[in-house]
Amino acid sequence: QVQLVESGGGLVQPGGSLRLSCAASGSIFSIIGMDWYRQAPGEQRELVAATTNGGRTNYADSVKGRFTISRDNAKNTVYLQMSSLKPEDTAVYYCHARVPAQPYEYWGQGTQVTVSS
Repeated sequence: QVQLVESGGGLVQPGGSLRLSCAASGSIFSIIGMDWYRQAPGEQRELVAATTNGGRTNYADSVKGRFTISRDNAKNTVYLQMSSLKPEDTAVYYCHARVPAQPYEYWGQGTQVTVSS
């Protein structure tokens, strides 16, 4: 079992920045990658940024150049640094961990990010 706890969401003005954190606990040795997803009202959940144990990263086109995913392995924490935020970035952001065996994935509870003036 892997437990994921997100923090750092909130209300920010357009053009502002936020940093989300996701602390992993439990069977963290089984994690092969960690990601951030988001889901806006009425929309499907979408992948925002992904990172692997090897350090590879991948971003949605809509956030490239504005968001950065990083990991602190000593703290078992993954971060999402978000800059130049836009109203369309408003969503619930979820931390996601991938493991090589069932259940193959774990989700955090989500943290709300609202970009509004």
